[in-house]
Amino acid sequence: MGALFWLKRYLLAALPLFAILTAVEWFKGSTTRDDYLSAALWAMAAAGIFTYGHWRRYRLAMPCASCDDVGAGTRPGKR
Repeated sequence: MGALFWLKRYLLAALPLFAILTAVEWFKGSTTRDDYLSAALWAMAAAGIFTYGHWRRYRLAMPCASCDDVGAGTRPGKR
């Protein structure tokens, strides 16, 4: 998984979050430039944390419990 994959994943997290945060500001009635800038900064920070967490899990090859259950076709607790 190259840099383009992680960049796409970052953008897929940041853009919808920015849209949600700007919609909240718009519904509150405050639509100043500072509100949009704040929404953009929060979206970038949250998407960065989200993407870093997934990248770190990928790099360390950490197992995902829910992914293992789906692959095995068993319900949790049943073997």
